[in-house]
Order: sequence, then structure tokens, then C-alpha cells
Amino acid sequence: MLDEPRSGRLTAWGNALFAGVVPPDDAAPRIVGGDAVHRVAGLPGESGEVGLTLALGRLRALGVRGLRLALPAPGHPLGLSGPPEFNALALDAGEAVVAVGAALGLVPEVSEAGPEGDVYSEVVWRCLPVREAPPADVPSLGEAERELAEAMREAVEALTRLDVAGSGPVAEAALEAYRARAEASRRLLAPGYPPRAVRVLELAQRVGALVDIAYGPEHGGAVSAGAMAARVEVLRPVERTARRAKVAAYNAYVEERERR
Repeated sequence: MLDEPRSGRLTAWGNALFAGVVPPDDAAPRIVGGDAVHRVAGLPGESGEVGLTLALGRLRALGVRGLRLALPAPGHPLGLSGPPEFNALALDAGEAVVAVGAALGLVPEVSEAGPEGDVYSEVVWRCLPVREAPPADVPSLGEAERELAEAMREAVEALTRLDVAGSGPVAEAALEAYRARAEASRRLLAPGYPPRAVRVLELAQRVGALVDIAYGPEHGGAVSAGAMAARVEVLRPVERTARRAKVAAYNAYVEERERR
């Protein structure tokens, strides 16, 4: 959960680009990250795949003024607005980007190539029509922050009762090691995002990482099928809350601009 989704990078740095805060030559490498290349297919007015920088310029010419993140999961179309065809692709990928200002969405299709030990990822963003409607189940930053704090408190109490070490020193040590591996090359969001969005995203990632750790049998004393089911019952709503908060954080740029 500390790993930044590709759709999150596109949302954050695309918003900074559309707002004029960063130039294309800065935004594109940040979006690509550790991948080999990103291309975009299905853009209106383009017959084939195009490079990311050209695609961002084309989106702006089509009227796009911002991007929103979607992180859907089975039974929870978080951040999506339809139609069903786009929702299905986004659900399969576990992520998507929805444009503001044009009825378009993008879903990443990731492929790997290269010999063993030197594998690299290539990404093709599939651009498809979307329904212009409010995104599903996305809270405000304030709501997300309050929900995270409450969910975390309830989860820690419940996991402690279940004798799960996900709320204790072992989990904290694992979390710190997890964070240290990610921090070297990670930057949260992009220039221009409000500090509260960064704070909410940091908390959401921390909560998500603790959920991942608590799911692991090596960090929990309870191993019976009944105990594992009880653990899942506790953790599922916490994970859902963390995903909602992440979407709220990435979408804060657009929400703030829309309010203005």
C-alpha cells in the first residue's frame, strides 16, 4: 500500500501540468517513474499509440483541465462513473484515471519484457469514453481524515482482542523497514497540492501498510480458519477506508480548483 499506483502518478503530475505548475519535460518522467515507457492508445484524433508528452498535450487541447484517480475493487467502484465497459477494464486493472473537462478515461495496461533479472515494464494507457457524472464514493479530504483516524483506532482495538500482532512492535518494525525501502525514490503527490492532501495520503498509506502486515500470518498469533475470518472481517473496512482516503488525496487538486 506504500507503492504509488501508476494512475496516481498520472493524476498528480497531470494535474500539476494542466495547472501550469510544472512543464511537460518534468511531468512525463515523474509519471513514467521506474517503467521503461508509457504510451497512450485510443486518443481522439490519433490513429495509433502516441507518446505520453504528446498525449498530455492532446488531452489539454480536447478540453481536459484536470484528472481524477479511481481505485476500484470488487463490489466497490471507487472513483468511477461508468459506463460499464470502462468500469470493467478499470476494475480488472484495479485503477484508472478519469478526465475533468472531457468525457474520457484512461486505464493502464502493463506488460513486462526483458531477460530474467533485467525485466522492465511498459505501459499502454487505453483511452476510452466515460460517463460525465460524479465519481462513486469519494469523500472530501476532511471526511477521509476523520474516517482514517476512527478506522485505525477501531482496527487496533479489534486486532488486539484477536491477538494479532499487526498493532504491536513487530508490525511497527516491519512498517518502518517497508517505508525505508520506498522513501529513497518516492515523492508524495506533485507541486501545488495542498499540505492536507499530502498528510491524508501519508496516513492512508500507513494504514494500508499496517493492514497488509496484519494480514500476514507471520505477524499474527491467530492462525485458525475462524480467527483468520475474524481478522479479515476487521481489516476489510479499514482497507476500504484507506483506499477512499488515497483517492480523496489525489483528487484534492481538482476538487479545490473546481470550488474556486
